[in-house]
Amino acid sequence: MAIDYLVGITIFLLTVFFVFQYTSGLFTPFASDSDEITLVADRVATTIIENEMSAQSITTPNLVDKNRVAAFTNLLNVDYNDTIHALGLSGGYYTYNLNITIENSTSVMYIAGEKLPYYGNIGHTKRVVLLEDKNAGTIEAAIVSVKVW
Repeated sequence: MAIDYLVGITIFLLTVFFVFQYTSGLFTPFASDSDEITLVADRVATTIIENEMSAQSITTPNLVDKNRVAAFTNLLNVDYNDTIHALGLSGGYYTYNLNITIENSTSVMYIAGEKLPYYGNIGHTKRVVLLEDKNAGTIEAAIVSVKVW
């Protein structure tokens, strides 16, 4: 009886092992690379806010100049391919698409880049910035949303 019990337990354990191995392979095609895309979106958001739109204030790193914001969003809409290449989003192996939205508490102020796709992985980063209008002498809070796919 001991040998029958040992053979039965061995077959049972092999069956359980096979089922776990098989079912884990079923879900592999549904795995996403959204972590990688989110890291790319974070890097691009930092580059855009601190280099392209910055008001060059040492004491306030998230202070952006409204004129530079308008110039960058216009550049992204007019010369999209060269702009994403300058941001490091296009290369020989893979090219990412970019969409930027800047909004205040009441409305959307700027939209630039490609339209969002209906499906797929989209890396999304939001940054709160202070938008300075030097001509009017005002500063207002705004949210910069950077989406990469």
